[in-house]
Amino acid sequence: MNSIRTFRKMKHKNEKIVMLTAYDYPSAKYVEMAGVDLILVGDSLGMVILGYENTLNVTVSDMVHHAKAVRNGAKDSFIIVDMPYMSYHVSNEETKRNAAKLIREADANAVKLEGGKPSRIEAIKAIIDCEIPVVGHLGLTPQSIYQFGGYVVQGKKEADQEKILEQAKAIEQAGAFMIVLEGIPEKLGKEITENLSIPTIGIGAGRFTDGQVLVYHDVLGMADFSPKFVKKYMNLSDKIPANLQKFINDVKEGEFPKKEQIYAPMDK
Repeated sequence: MNSIRTFRKMKHKNEKIVMLTAYDYPSAKYVEMAGVDLILVGDSLGMVILGYENTLNVTVSDMVHHAKAVRNGAKDSFIIVDMPYMSYHVSNEETKRNAAKLIREADANAVKLEGGKPSRIEAIKAIIDCEIPVVGHLGLTPQSIYQFGGYVVQGKKEADQEKILEQAKAIEQAGAFMIVLEGIPEKLGKEITENLSIPTIGIGAGRFTDGQVLVYHDVLGMADFSPKFVKKYMNLSDKIPANLQKFINDVKEGEFPKKEQIYAPMDK
């Protein structure tokens, strides 16, 4: 299994780090078989698995449930689990309990939380005080969509870029071992990466981050909506319904089941 030290060495060697999301046993199994460097159980499962409009209704129990399934499918992978909305916002004590729950009950290796304001820095420190590794997340943070006014690129203005860079430095100083950078200009992604000693993982942050992450369902063409930064490697949203329709037609036309699919078939 890879470790925090592995990812630090990869950054030092300029070796790209590849992260993919997984949300259940089969997706985790396939992602690990493909040889991904680490897996993120993202709260994006609220949208791609549970059908919510955003991530805000996802609970700690949801994350534990899905992360346990991911661990069952990827026993040898380094797994990061998102801390959902309001699981690290109330107090450091509650933050610690929720982070520990994700580690102990889901057998995760690390947790991820969004934002870089002072209260988030304190939350990171509190979790690390429990000996739990933490990943930061800056730029377009989906849990802040109402404040942002939607899924819009962050850091377009110079003042905003300076703020995000300073937040990234603060997250590193707080003890996080990695930062996800989402929905920011490429120039800012490059600048943050060059100013930090910990790895950066981009999602819509350009070519110069230390690694990249995409959502499993986006890569396979299964999502309802694909942002500009997504590259589809398949289009299962077309193939799955078409093949299910073949099954439906076979049943209706008496083509399924055939003799080879029947236990002790009767002679006609």
